[in-house]
Amino acid sequence: TLLKSKILRAVITDARLDYEGSLAIDENLMEKCNLLPYEKILVGNINNGIRFETYAIPAPAGKGTISLNGAAARLGEIQDRIVIMSFIDLDINKAKTWKPSIVVIGESNSKTIPHNSKNTGI
Repeated sequence: TLLKSKILRAVITDARLDYEGSLAIDENLMEKCNLLPYEKILVGNINNGIRFETYAIPAPAGKGTISLNGAAARLGEIQDRIVIMSFIDLDINKAKTWKPSIVVIGESNSKTIPHNSKNTGI
């Protein structure tokens, strides 16, 4: 099992306790790191050290939205920085050359810093 997709240092922009559980992520960010709608994700909150699993849903593109929904809304606060990760199981031959898709967030969730680890296909 290897890292498939990673969004590093995303800022929580919203928390909606009354919403169906998930993490809403700007659709552009999801596309940049090869993260699929409803894909299982592991989220690490950099501010408080909490880690939790949920699934990704696309938020409107270009808004920079990162929204904790449902029970996850209790695991972080607006302006906390988080790491969003998904994983993939690969056979040993493919695993030897695998490169995850990683997006590093800059000043806002709509600005990204180039990263050299990009997989070209599964």
